[in-house]
Amino acid sequence: MVTRAVAQYDRQIAELFPRHPDHAIFASLPGAGPVLAPRLLAALGAQRERSANAAALQCFTGIAPVTKQSGGKRVVHRRCRCPLFQRQSFHEYAQESVLGCRWAAAYYLQQRERGVTHHTAVRALGYKWQRILFRCRQTHTPYENPRYETVLRQRKSPLVPLFRRVEVGKNPAKPRSAFPHKTR
Repeated sequence: MVTRAVAQYDRQIAELFPRHPDHAIFASLPGAGPVLAPRLLAALGAQRERSANAAALQCFTGIAPVTKQSGGKRVVHRRCRCPLFQRQSFHEYAQESVLGCRWAAAYYLQQRERGVTHHTAVRALGYKWQRILFRCRQTHTPYENPRYETVLRQRKSPLVPLFRRVEVGKNPAKPRSAFPHKTR
């Protein structure tokens, strides 16, 4: 019974998502595919004015970290009080984008090499993606990966040298072995 209901919802989503005015924006996100693209659209909702700026969106969805400071002590942690569907949607998308987007893989690798945990690196990447997605929705423009990488090169981003160390479709956190493993 539940399986049939889920299958029916999946068919409805597959039918309705291409008709949405923001379809091109969400469908253009690398790695989003037929599952995460509609989910991200649902997570953000159709009302653009709901978030005044990217920072408001990042705080609402729980991707933005919380910083507490008192005297000489400073603590940064993940946001706990937020809609879990939104936070989890962007977390999952950011993790998936590492496999489909070179700059995202480079950013994730950079974060991991700085010593942050996997989930912290993924949330930081989700933070970046939300800024990009907010801008795409503002301008009604689909995301273009070559254009974004060109901007990174023009600004001499520290991610550009990492492009050589990542490969689209492969997890950058897993070291590549010079010798393939032998099976016995």
